[in-house]
Amino acid sequence: MRKIKVQSLPLFEVIQDIANAFNVSYQENCGEYHVDIPKKIGSGFIKGINFDGGFGILIYQCTFSQDIEFHFVIDKVHPLKFLYCLKGELEHRFQDNEENNTIEQYQSAIVASKSTNGHILRFKAETEIQVGSLEIDRNIFQDKIDCELKSLSPELKTLFSDKKAVNEFYHNGFYSLQIADLFKKIETFENNDFVRRIFLEGQAYDILTHQIVQYHDDINEDNGGGVLRSYEVSMIQKATDIIDYGLADLDSIEELAQEVGINANKLQQGFKHLHGTTVNGYIQHRRMIYAKTLLNNTDFNISEIVEKLGLSSKSYFSKIFKETYQISPSEYRQNNKKLRLK
Repeated sequence: MRKIKVQSLPLFEVIQDIANAFNVSYQENCGEYHVDIPKKIGSGFIKGINFDGGFGILIYQCTFSQDIEFHFVIDKVHPLKFLYCLKGELEHRFQDNEENNTIEQYQSAIVASKSTNGHILRFKAETEIQVGSLEIDRNIFQDKIDCELKSLSPELKTLFSDKKAVNEFYHNGFYSLQIADLFKKIETFENNDFVRRIFLEGQAYDILTHQIVQYHDDINEDNGGGVLRSYEVSMIQKATDIIDYGLADLDSIEELAQEVGINANKLQQGFKHLHGTTVNGYIQHRRMIYAKTLLNNTDFNISEIVEKLGLSSKSYFSKIFKETYQISPSEYRQNNKKLRLK
């Protein structure tokens, strides 16, 4: 186990401390600081940037050859941290604790230490790990927003207002698809000048906004969880496969949602996110594609095709086919046969 002690704030000094501990240099561009992991320790990089108003973001994208612990210890109030495990697995504990809290892929954690108590992040060896960390100096940040926090839950209002770190706070959950998309945009954005700084600041605030919505969703037990989380994408894909390979025998949307382990509202959200349409819209789209295949490549009559599509009405099938392709199924088949004879 290798321990890296970080005894500085703000984030650009954090990167400098890490570079010194690795015995390497760091780079700076428009206020974004970047250090590459030396080959003798592993691969990847750590980078961070501070914005005006006590807000910043750190990105860890690394694979270490041995277990590494970053000890953020400084005799000051530590930033409020929003940690997102985008790949791999991260462990966090407060400085005065011995027990680690595991943050798995697709999970996030809101962490605030008490008084000057520090944070320890543990990265396991030979594991590709990608972590995003929003960092907020609450003393400066609250002066910037300079408004009532009426829309926040009592817990978050207290958390953001706790400038002197009177209370410790830890909350763990799964982050949303919107947050995952925002981090992907950060990862793939290539501009390296002032435009990047503006872009990163905008993305960071968007992440914070979605995180607040997500936290309220986490603690609202009555709504069954309205925010679609990244780990639920596999459930949406499973529902997609059920539709694709079982058009003739589909259940209701509620039964389909239950089969894949998700509620119906989230199933609809997922289809809109992945396919740009509702569940019924996707089903109709797949039925029309399959109908063209059957009309082109088989001798099934219209009644048989209607049955294979999971429909019960020839007239309804003809109606939606014509709405989709501006031609009736019979005319489509006849035209296709003529083309094949030429």
